[in-house]
Amino acid sequence: MSETLKRLSDEGVSIWLDDISRERLRSGNLEKLVKERNVVGVTSNPTIFEKALGQGDAYDEQVRDLAVRGVDVEEAVRAITTYDIRWGCDVLRPVYDRTEGLDGRVSIEVDPRLAHDEIKTVAEARALWWMVDRPNLFIKIPATERGLPAITNALAEGISVNVTLIFSLERYGKVIDAFFTGLERARENGLDISKIASVASFFVSRVDTEIDKRLDKIGSEEAKALRSKAGVANARLAYALYEEKFASDRWKALKAANARPQRPLWASTGVKDPDLPATLYVDELVAPGTVNTMPEATLDAEAEKGEVRGDTVTGAYDEARAHMRALKDVGVDYDDVVRVLEEEGVEKFETSWTSLLGTLADELKAKAGGQGSNA
Repeated sequence: MSETLKRLSDEGVSIWLDDISRERLRSGNLEKLVKERNVVGVTSNPTIFEKALGQGDAYDEQVRDLAVRGVDVEEAVRAITTYDIRWGCDVLRPVYDRTEGLDGRVSIEVDPRLAHDEIKTVAEARALWWMVDRPNLFIKIPATERGLPAITNALAEGISVNVTLIFSLERYGKVIDAFFTGLERARENGLDISKIASVASFFVSRVDTEIDKRLDKIGSEEAKALRSKAGVANARLAYALYEEKFASDRWKALKAANARPQRPLWASTGVKDPDLPATLYVDELVAPGTVNTMPEATLDAEAEKGEVRGDTVTGAYDEARAHMRALKDVGVDYDDVVRVLEEEGVEKFETSWTSLLGTLADELKAKAGGQGSNA
């Protein structure tokens, strides 16, 4: 096992893999990463499934069976994705048991086309929760305005939630409030809230991508000096908000009822700019009680050349605030940045989902047409 990854875990960072595929499961690769790379969780999204389905032959047999049965594409995609997630949950179950439910979690996302429809999002969350039927499952719900009440309602029913696509500090505050309300309602409903878990996925690298584009357009020396620092600064201030919210009397009352805190999760931690260190969004965001979900390339980079220097978050709040003020001073509109990122994030997942449905529809048609009698 990598000493760097062990140090990262010892600092209180849970290492999750931002990827899943039938081939990874079938080959035993995920089990290997759990044993050799300290991986204690898995996240997925529509883009990941789109990529997985388009590679190799791991899904051929299941797709053929679905085609023979005449299953429509919407039902087929859920049969395929929940199969992988269920398998992933089983692989991670020993971690879940060993950590008493802290880790060993696997996430599946609701249909991204429902991101602005609270009622359908909750209905989909219920369906996925039932279909996978594993205690170590997370249902991913986007942190859109309409997603917030869906998050609360899902938690109130005892569904563990990974809140995704968080970019702004204001929205993150609302996510935490939605979490508190969900647990309060679950308790009122007579549920054991110690069994309900949640993480809040705060996106990092995409913030730098959007802000750096704007800084380059501004073009001044002051602007250039601010490049590629906003993602980390924004995330550090999110952790400051986490500390503040989870020191409140409201949380203390929930904690007294054995509630688990909603952990901050650093998402989008693969660097987009090749000039940046591959481990930037890992080494600079080490803090206790956090999750870092990494693409495998980032996981490998961290294992081989990461520099874990202890907590790199809680002592850097003043520096982070100063950086965000400097961005405003040179003309970067933070509110517009996070608005654009949320809209683009939802759109990208919708595009991947639509593409996934199209690819699967073609495969179902091809395999249905190629069936002959085996009698």
